Amino acid sequence: MPVSTVPLEPVPGPRGLPLLGNLPAFGRDPLGFLVRLRDDFGDAVTWSLGPKRSLFLCHPEHIAEFLAAREGTFELLEIGWAIKQLVGSSLILSKGSDWRRKRSLVQPAVRPRQVRAYAAAMVECARAAADEWQDGDRIDVRQQMTLITQRIVVRTFFGNDLGDRASALGEAMAEAEHAIGVELRNMSFFLPDWIHTPGRRRLLRAVATIDAEVHRLIRARQRSGDTADRDDLLSRLLAAHDEEGRPLTAKEVRDEATTLWAAGHETTSTALTWIWYLLSRAPEARRRLTAELDQVLAGRPPDIDDYDRLQWTRQIVKEALRLYPPAWLIPAVARDGAAIAGTRIPAGTVVWCSQWATHRDPRWFPDPTRFRPERWDPEAPDAGPHHAWYPFGGGQRACLGARFAQVEAVLLLATLAQRWSIDAAPIDPAPRVGLLLQPAAPVHATLRRH
Repeated sequence: MPVSTVPLEPVPGPRGLPLLGNLPAFGRDPLGFLVRLRDDFGDAVTWSLGPKRSLFLCHPEHIAEFLAAREGTFELLEIGWAIKQLVGSSLILSKGSDWRRKRSLVQPAVRPRQVRAYAAAMVECARAAADEWQDGDRIDVRQQMTLITQRIVVRTFFGNDLGDRASALGEAMAEAEHAIGVELRNMSFFLPDWIHTPGRRRLLRAVATIDAEVHRLIRARQRSGDTADRDDLLSRLLAAHDEEGRPLTAKEVRDEATTLWAAGHETTSTALTWIWYLLSRAPEARRRLTAELDQVLAGRPPDIDDYDRLQWTRQIVKEALRLYPPAWLIPAVARDGAAIAGTRIPAGTVVWCSQWATHRDPRWFPDPTRFRPERWDPEAPDAGPHHAWYPFGGGQRACLGARFAQVEAVLLLATLAQRWSIDAAPIDPAPRVGLLLQPAAPVHATLRRH
């Protein structure tokens, strides 16, 4: 486990209100609040989220040690009612031995060998979407990217197709993500589970739609009886057994499938939406992208072997994930004996780090708000220290789908940019926090055929 050489010296942050603490300020502008903690107070800041004592970490060395220790001296924060309705008791909310068991069952489905097998489907789905576009069309970028990534997830994870149910499922996922974001930002974070606000009732309806589709896919696979011979994620979940020979229960399969479904398409579609927005304002970066695609691909579709060759394309993706990391906040609760850089953290303290705040720290990334893919050149002098960039978390709880998401984003960007310029309207969409960091308003764009 990495141990920080930078001393941890927490300082008090802004004074809060009685009982509420800093919750109102955090709720009004979570991203701005976290950046102010960093800029006004330093690398380790104490604050309060309602009645909970909190510690915010900004230094990459502290963050690396925190993330590496999370499964030992820190435990998962029970982060609210809404997210549990969507993902249930899946891997991302499990603890201890239950988490270790589920991780061992889910991890094989997203190992590099499996991602390699999924690459062809990624490209085929992107090409199918590009075939349907017309020169001069106006599109909602996130909607179009979501349709593509949703097809990929259903095909690679479930070995099936949604058909005309895709739209309803996409709307349900968006409603669930929005509800989770609302709960993170306001007082419903502390409401008892039995109070069903209008927002909570909308979330339950959305989850019912999602459950119906997931259970339909599970039943179809079980009826076919061929899970052992198929290579998609659902078949692997249904066929998996732990060290004691126990399979996942029907509820566990539902929870893992729904979590991977939500994360598997929302993360990449969000990243691609921000990428097209950024490229529309960076003509030189787009020119270099076109030149690289022409040189490496010479008109043919990309494949998995092109991933390492598409260096500039990968740098665009990495820089977009720096500026607009889909996952923007990581919390955990200190247990007895928790410490960072040798400084004891009182048990019960909620420790937070934020990709948004660290990725935009001018100490690690000069001119931090500017889109500069060249900062990720292999010889770049300003690529930042380890864990200054961590869009997929770190430690044992690092995102299992990180490799899948990065390969998918690069291959989709290459496939679509080969044939189309996606020119986003000259409107700067503010980021909106939720389960992921989404544009607060639709990003509209005009399609131009190469």
